Amino acid sequence: MHDHSARGDAHAHSEPGGQDHGHAHGGHGHSHAPKSFGKAFAIGTALNLGFVIIEAGYGIASGSMALLADAGHNLSDVLGLLIAWGAATLGKRRPGGKYTYGFRSSSILAAFLNALLLLIAIVVIAVEAIRRFSEPAPVAGGTVMIVAAIGIVVNTATALLFMSGRKGDLNIKGAFLHMAADAAVSAGVVVAGFIIVKTGLTWIDPVTSLVIVGVIAIGTWGLLRDSVNMSLQAAPPGLDPEEIGTFLRGRQGVQEIHDLHVWPMSTTETALTVHLLVPGGYPGDAYTAGVAAALKEKFEIDHATIQIETDPGTPCVLESDKTV
Repeated sequence: MHDHSARGDAHAHSEPGGQDHGHAHGGHGHSHAPKSFGKAFAIGTALNLGFVIIEAGYGIASGSMALLADAGHNLSDVLGLLIAWGAATLGKRRPGGKYTYGFRSSSILAAFLNALLLLIAIVVIAVEAIRRFSEPAPVAGGTVMIVAAIGIVVNTATALLFMSGRKGDLNIKGAFLHMAADAAVSAGVVVAGFIIVKTGLTWIDPVTSLVIVGVIAIGTWGLLRDSVNMSLQAAPPGLDPEEIGTFLRGRQGVQEIHDLHVWPMSTTETALTVHLLVPGGYPGDAYTAGVAAALKEKFEIDHATIQIETDPGTPCVLESDKTV
């Protein structure tokens, strides 16, 4: 894991009007997913793609909508793994040219695209399942059970690949939750196949499909909500701007703060900008570096830009909360 310690590159400069400002850039404590996740993505993608082909084939042969529904869901997960893998790879590229932050935010875009893929899968599965109620078809329950049981093994194994990185990265968390949910869904399909074998009730198959839709919808809502919030540069979950503001006002020499912004640079990194009014005069680079380090330690803010203002009589054009 690339976990660089916080650093403060503090400097002061004079702007027109003679007001001194100090800017401290907090350490780039980037906590990217470990390089080993590249291998995890490769293995997970290969396992699930192979299973999708097998499951879809047997779903068509056995006439099982539940198997086809699960295959469609697993296919969306394969695409999701590929998108997340691509974003993780792009996120490691160094900043340059017009991409001054690099491609770190591609992980946010990947999470959003994953949510959209799952929404499409939900609609397709639900429509076909409802159609099966009016146009029932015979289902080979034994085949359904065997193929779905294989799915439990494949999805559980894939979920375990991402277990260690599920905290702190929406991409990795999404991959883990999808695979874990798939394992549970496959278990549900096994149960459905067993009931069909014992009772001959073919309507169990589309009902199971709709249950699968419900499971996917629950997971998708959280992923969609978080990715949209990140795309809109909302403060990351667990970070309260008011709490951060209170913390900064409590720093030695700080009379007031303004123009505080906190937003995600990626699914693993957070940025902050703020103006601190310090009437006692510019406190020095060590001070601003210390504030940046404290923000990193307490709030896990990776990239802090701190501007020091020393003259209360010189209003800042960004002082109003209504000004961005």
